Amino acid sequence: MALEWVVLGYAAGAEAIMVLLLTIPGLETLRKGLIAVTRNLLKPFLSVVPFCLFLLMDIYWKYETRPSCEGDSCTPTEHLRHQKSIMKSQRNALLIASALIFYWLLYSVTHLCVRIEQLNQRVEKLKNQE
Repeated sequence: MALEWVVLGYAAGAEAIMVLLLTIPGLETLRKGLIAVTRNLLKPFLSVVPFCLFLLMDIYWKYETRPSCEGDSCTPTEHLRHQKSIMKSQRNALLIASALIFYWLLYSVTHLCVRIEQLNQRVEKLKNQE
């Protein structure tokens, strides 16, 4: 089960790096290439959304079927295992949220960069006509 979390972490990291590279000022010479690469990667990265939903259902199922450990009904070892399981679930939910947010940011920033590029081309065309 750990492999899917590693894959999701790498996907979220790649999305964050691409958002960072698209928004850093001073990379205007590389921006066209970055936009082209990012636009081509948006469709494959869309698979992150159903993957996150599957992992979220997995967390929910584990939460619902987890034995409760309240009061004196369990040993200290079982209590520690229960707390560790809760912390892992919270960490994984945070990873899911960050992957989805980074995908949305990447999509929005790429769309804005493409729109800005189109508007700049339109301005240049109007300047050349005058």
